[in-house]
Amino acid sequence: MARVLITGMSGAGKSTLVQALTERGFTTVDTDQAGWEISPARWDVPRMRALLDDQQTVAVCGTAENQGEFYDQFDHVAYLVAPLEVLLDRVRRRTTSPYGKTPQQQADITRYVAEVEPLIRRSATIELDARRPVEDLTDQAATLMNTPQVISPRPVLS
Repeated sequence: MARVLITGMSGAGKSTLVQALTERGFTTVDTDQAGWEISPARWDVPRMRALLDDQQTVAVCGTAENQGEFYDQFDHVAYLVAPLEVLLDRVRRRTTSPYGKTPQQQADITRYVAEVEPLIRRSATIELDARRPVEDLTDQAATLMNTPQVISPRPVLS
């Protein structure tokens, strides 16, 4: 069994994927929920370390400035990737989060794709095409959840 980080830009489908894994019986954490962030885009380090120390099999979804601090505790870092146009369309239409509705937030997402996405892609152990059906992505993620992998430390996002 494995610890998997599912990361990606806003609108990639991280929360949808982790919900589908939950429905299949996996232990999951959506860091956009329940106070996992101590400030915008920074995870609560002691809480995340405690989770990863306690859980041998867990899917964590989210994207944070300090996520690289935890890469050595994950068996897989799965980057959920989609073209910018898909991301922007999804955040405009989604009903589960207000983020991405304003022109400023959409400009931020555009900037993050340009600046942050290359850092995450370099550090990911696998990329998942977020345009695929949720069922297919869930199958791929479930395979990762059942496949521990010894990985060498990756660079920390800066």
